[in-house]
Amino acid sequence: MTLSTCQNHVHAWVNQFKFPYWEPLAMMARLSEETGELAREINHRFGPKVKKSTEDKKELGDEMADIIFTLCCMANAQGIDLDTHWQNVMNKCYKRDNDRYEK
Repeated sequence: MTLSTCQNHVHAWVNQFKFPYWEPLAMMARLSEETGELAREINHRFGPKVKKSTEDKKELGDEMADIIFTLCCMANAQGIDLDTHWQNVMNKCYKRDNDRYEK
C-alpha cells in the first residue's frame, strides 16, 4: 500500500464527520500522544520500566499505525502528498548516507 493510498483511506473515513480534520496544533498533540504510547510500550518491552499488572500488552505495529494515521491526517489537512516527500527522503538517504554505515 502506498502512502497516497493510506491518505485516501484516512480522508474517506474522516469525511463522515462534520469537522473531518482537527486544527494543526491539536493534531500535533495527538501525534505526540501516539508517539508516547509507542515509546511507553517499547520501554516496557526493552527498557527498565515494568508494566503495571492492570496494563495490557499492546501491539507495536498497532501503535506505529496510529502514528501513520495521525500523520496522514496532518498531511491531508495541509494538502501534502506524502509519497512525493517520502521519495525525497529516500533519495536523500541514498545520496547522503549510502556510505555512512557499515555494510
